[in-house]
Amino acid sequence: MFHRPSRKVPGLNTTSTADISFMLLIFFLVTSSMDTDKGLPRQLPPPQDEQKEQELMVRERNVLELRLDADDRLTIGGEQASLSQLEQRVVEFVANVKNDPSLPEKSTRDVNLFGRTQVSDRHIISIQVDRHTSYDAYFQMQNAIVAAYNSLRNQLAQSRFGHSYAQCSADERDAVNMVYPQRISEAQPVGNEE
Repeated sequence: MFHRPSRKVPGLNTTSTADISFMLLIFFLVTSSMDTDKGLPRQLPPPQDEQKEQELMVRERNVLELRLDADDRLTIGGEQASLSQLEQRVVEFVANVKNDPSLPEKSTRDVNLFGRTQVSDRHIISIQVDRHTSYDAYFQMQNAIVAAYNSLRNQLAQSRFGHSYAQCSADERDAVNMVYPQRISEAQPVGNEE
C-alpha cells in the first residue's frame, strides 16, 4: 500500500551550549563571594624533648595573668575587671612608662633605626581560660590584647617616624616590633571535661 517515508527527529543545535555554560560560570564566579578563614596570628613554641625541657623561671613582676572563667568573668592579676578595661591595663603593663618596680623590667638593646633604646622584651601576658568560656568572650579578650599592642606600636611609629604603624616600611615595622614584641602565653584550658 502506501509507504510513508520515516521522519527523522531533527538534531538539536548545541553549538552555543558551551558559550552559555561558560557565561553562566563566569556570572556565578563574579557575583558570589568567597569567604576566607581568619584567625589569630600566633607563633607556637617548637616541640621540646621531654628530657631537655626545663622550667623557665620568670619574675612575678613580668607576668600579667589574665583568666576567663566559665561564666565569662575576667580577672586581671587576681582582680575582677571588665573586657573594656583590658586594653588599657595591657598598654600600661607592657609600656611601663615610669619604670614602675611592680611592672615588667625593660632591657636596653641596639634596635635598627632606633639605636640603643629601652625595650619591653621581658613581659609575658599569661592567659588561662576555662573550657566552658564562650568563644565570644575569648575572642573579645584576644582582640583587646591585640588592640593594646597595636596602640603601643602606633604611638611609637607616630613619634619616631611621623606616620602610623600601618604605613611603616618593613624595616620600620621590625624595629617597632622589637621595642614592643607580642609575648602571649596560653595555658591549656582548665575545667572538667564532659
